[in-house]
Amino acid sequence: MLRWIRQQLGFDPPHQSDTRTIYIANRFPQHGHYVPQKFADNRIISSKYTVWNFVPKNLFEQFRRVANFYFLIIFLVQLMIDTPTSPITSGLPLFFVITVTAIKQGYEDWLRHKADNEVNGAPVYVVRSGGLVKTRSKNIRVGDVVRVAKDETFPVDLVLLSSDRADGSCHVTTASLDGETNLKIVKLTDTVLQTHVAVPETAVLQSVANLDKLVAVVECQQPEADLYRFVGRITVSQQNEEIVRPLGPESLLLRGARLKNTKEIFGVAVYTGMETKMALNYKSKSQKRSAVEKSMNSFLIIYLIILLFEAVLSTILKYAWQAEEKWDEPWYNEKTEHERNSSKILRFISDFLAFLVLYNFIIPISLYVTVEMQKFLGSFFIGWDLDLYHEETNQRAQVNTSDLNEELGQVEYVFTDKTGTLTENEMQFRECSINGIKYQEINGKLTPEGLSEDSPDGTRHDLVKEEELFLKAVCLCHTVQINADQTDGADAPWRANGIASPLEYYASSPDEKALVEAASRVGVVFTGTSGDAMEVKSLGKRERYKLLHVLEFDPNRRRMSVIVESPSGEKLLFTKGAESSILPRSKSGEIDKTRIHVDEFALKGLRTLCVAYRRFTPEEYQEIGKRLHEARTALQQREEKLADVFSFIERDLELLGATGVEDKLQEKVQETIEALRVAGIKVWVLTGDKHETAVSVSLSCGHFHRTMNILELVQHKSDSTCAEQLRQLAKRIKEDHVIQHGLVVDGTSLSLALREHEKLFMEVCKNCSAVLCCRMAPLQKAKVVRLLKTSPEKPITLAVGDGANDVSMIQEAHVGIGIMGKEGRQAVRNSDYAIARFKFLSKLLFVHGHFYYIRIATLVQYFFYKNVCFITPQFLYQFFCLFSQQTLYDSVYLTLYNICFTSLPVLIYSLFEQHVHPHVLQSKPVLYRDISKNAHLGFKPFLYWTVLGFFHAFVFFYGSYLLMGEDASLLGNGQMFGNWTFGTLVFTVMVITVTMKMALETHFWTWINHFVTWGSIVFYFIFSLFYGGIIWPFLHTQDMYFVFVQLLSSGSAWFAIIVIVVACLFLDVVKKVLYRHLRPTSTEKAQLTETGSGVNCLDSMCCLSDGETACAPLRRRLERLMGRCSPTRVNRKSSRDAVRVLLIVDCLCLCKSGGVCKIRRPLPLVLDVRPPNIYLGVCVTSEDMQKAHAPRP
Repeated sequence: MLRWIRQQLGFDPPHQSDTRTIYIANRFPQHGHYVPQKFADNRIISSKYTVWNFVPKNLFEQFRRVANFYFLIIFLVQLMIDTPTSPITSGLPLFFVITVTAIKQGYEDWLRHKADNEVNGAPVYVVRSGGLVKTRSKNIRVGDVVRVAKDETFPVDLVLLSSDRADGSCHVTTASLDGETNLKIVKLTDTVLQTHVAVPETAVLQSVANLDKLVAVVECQQPEADLYRFVGRITVSQQNEEIVRPLGPESLLLRGARLKNTKEIFGVAVYTGMETKMALNYKSKSQKRSAVEKSMNSFLIIYLIILLFEAVLSTILKYAWQAEEKWDEPWYNEKTEHERNSSKILRFISDFLAFLVLYNFIIPISLYVTVEMQKFLGSFFIGWDLDLYHEETNQRAQVNTSDLNEELGQVEYVFTDKTGTLTENEMQFRECSINGIKYQEINGKLTPEGLSEDSPDGTRHDLVKEEELFLKAVCLCHTVQINADQTDGADAPWRANGIASPLEYYASSPDEKALVEAASRVGVVFTGTSGDAMEVKSLGKRERYKLLHVLEFDPNRRRMSVIVESPSGEKLLFTKGAESSILPRSKSGEIDKTRIHVDEFALKGLRTLCVAYRRFTPEEYQEIGKRLHEARTALQQREEKLADVFSFIERDLELLGATGVEDKLQEKVQETIEALRVAGIKVWVLTGDKHETAVSVSLSCGHFHRTMNILELVQHKSDSTCAEQLRQLAKRIKEDHVIQHGLVVDGTSLSLALREHEKLFMEVCKNCSAVLCCRMAPLQKAKVVRLLKTSPEKPITLAVGDGANDVSMIQEAHVGIGIMGKEGRQAVRNSDYAIARFKFLSKLLFVHGHFYYIRIATLVQYFFYKNVCFITPQFLYQFFCLFSQQTLYDSVYLTLYNICFTSLPVLIYSLFEQHVHPHVLQSKPVLYRDISKNAHLGFKPFLYWTVLGFFHAFVFFYGSYLLMGEDASLLGNGQMFGNWTFGTLVFTVMVITVTMKMALETHFWTWINHFVTWGSIVFYFIFSLFYGGIIWPFLHTQDMYFVFVQLLSSGSAWFAIIVIVVACLFLDVVKKVLYRHLRPTSTEKAQLTETGSGVNCLDSMCCLSDGETACAPLRRRLERLMGRCSPTRVNRKSSRDAVRVLLIVDCLCLCKSGGVCKIRRPLPLVLDVRPPNIYLGVCVTSEDMQKAHAPRP
């Protein structure tokens, strides 16, 4: 039992071997020693809580927060000692915050439970007792033989046993795993890769009866998260003989993938439930904390220090007063005998804790729950934004992490992938090099460079030998599949050049698809696979090549190969890959010319691949087959052994040529990168492409300017040369500091730079306007991001990518953006936010990021401000009650202040505030600089809000004291106010002032803002009237009975409320006005531009040299007619007079000194009467007025 408990806690994990043995159909051996292995069931659990652990686990997580734990301690102190306030004052707000958070988290977990139950309860068919048995997904066990039909999702990780095809293959889509929507072929076993076995032993078992007789054992590795790695072998017993076949990733059908173009398959379950690769990839992302949250925690600590200081000071002053003999204790406050004889230390601690309880509301308990609600509700606006909706793909922006909304407004560095992020990932064949000659495709023919189709030499009806071999290599060395619903084109009509009607190809790589389609257009058509044969038609002549081995692509080799047997029986190796991995392994062919052509292709921004081949003698091929079989059947270090064999095979190549494929830029990429630069954001492009290709694309997309000085750190092989080059670059940047610099660095040089010269490399990078890293591995991308992230300046980083190779970079950055591209959804699933196109990044940062940051920065500081206003009068009151710990406010007011009276206005503000119009923010990226580096949550703004809170609190208290302090009678019957009336007056002034302060901060008013702002004040008055006007039987004391009614019956009290509120807010208004006129920020100038005149409302601008507008005389008339307008608010149905006035105002904006006043965007309005001085939306000076009579188009 003890060992089981230790295992559950993770201290004593059960021993596991490196491999697992699975008996197909659970036919365990009847003789010999057999120890059954324990495997997980097939339930998927993505939920966090259960019915039994929800309360304790959720409470534990919530009380890990400092503020919640602090209020729990205060609540317990109130229960244990005699404190001036009721425990309810701390307990009720704490209960409210804990309950709201628990409901939110419980609801989210209930949705996860619901999704889990749907998956676990899905019906499946399993082969048991000689027949198909229908059961639920959660009941599948390891070793069960499962049947999956077309278009169904695989319920477990299966090793394929058979399909309805004779070759034992099937097609799957893995969109829910790696996101690739292209068809993939899964082969049963290694038979098509071996020479001695024609058909897999289990592929012929296509019926339930035959499968029920199968006796086989699968041995494979223990579960791991890598989707593309699987090592195992299957041992089939046939006629007292055991046949061993290797199993690899091509044999494994992953849970979550979907069966396509195949009627049905049978497979054996090897990994179930939470041990499936899909479940192991449920990565619990590392918790990312925004800069605002870190500032919030710092502010909490400062306020905690203020609280402790006030409590200690009050305790000391209390004992200092009691130490003087002349201050004898009043009869109503005499100590008891027990108090006189108790320990002074214990009395001091007790008094300190009592003051701590009295002042504890200076820590805003509801801040966390309000921030959570603001982030959660505010995140919906991103998904609802139609400007972020991509109509072609029907994709909206999505939010995976709402905790980082405000971080979108703090980005200083953007790291972006190139392919599929800046480009469309739609490949088009442009050029190729064959045997040292460059070719272009013109009207379905390969034409040498410099020749046209019309020239006699340009028309080629037949392919020469080198061209045909090159195109055959392209058609055979790939993983392309053909739509199963299409015919192979054998009986289809042939065109004049012998090409069949186009086939529909599917491929996991868009490069391969583009190359195969290009080859088919020029006469060599890949028509599909049949069993272990690949069929090619060369100018109408059918050829069958037997596929012997596939040497799969991997990022380390950067190439893939196939070994085929030609119709003549010759064994050939065809290889394609990056020029850096093909050219060094080539021993013949036009290597130098091809290298020059590859560089030329790259300079044009084309993606390049080199193609080569090798002929094998029978002896060489026999040796290769033997080595491959040994490596593929190894259970230990299979990848290393395969890499050695592949390297042995792919050598002494004969170069055939190279290809150039274009990947066009996405729409508005150049404008977006330029806008990011104007906003003060540095853009780094991290790509795996070739140096020349990456530079060309960087120039075309505006990442590098033509006038920019391009520095290079490439092709370094040693630390010394790399360091020397870095020092030279740093010196050059210092000498030419006026010129903008761009840096290009490749993967190998980057590795050297990061190894020993990290500081120098960072210095060079930070002084460059743009950085391009090429030939980057996925982990190198993450290292670069981490390098910037952890630099002394600690800049906020954002990473954008669309493929699985970008996931590490996306997870490493402060904010990760996934592009919903053609490379799948893996980047999207692991990102914080997902958008359909790179151009949407500008709206996401400049508008949503700006709004979210301003909203939450104001929310956080306003919370601290209103709590300082709340508690400081309580502290001041102690000087007048001889530190007797008498409370100034009633307990109900203490409880409801943060929950009801002041909570809604700031929450609505934090959801809807738009201090500048979205169009202005997007059209003026420079406004983004105003909020960078956490400008609104720095020490100065925090100090301003805190001092303002103390100032307002002093005005509340002493303003009320001046009114009532001389025992003045403020009632008509001569009665005087008591201490509860005084406290209620202070509280009333405070509620009105802090609510009005929020109204002053609000720029964008909606009916909801009006409702909650004025409604909060009205609610306070109505509640106070009911609370104090009725005797409530369930309250043991009712100190507030008739107090509020009495207060409101005094005209002097009303006068005091008005005067104190105005006195508090007057200085704040004056400060705002002075700062806006004397030291306006760019944002405040934009606000004035937006609302200053009708001209600016129509998105035009007057260029008067002194900054004055010539339209001022007509502004009032315009505002009367149109109201406060904005570029999106101009009503097309406005009266014609109003429209005419708008146009006339534009035309009266005549510039001094012969300037020109232009309307940046023409009005979407048509008038039947055209004033004579309007010309194409441009108002000109009197010198050019004659030109203005031309009609508007």
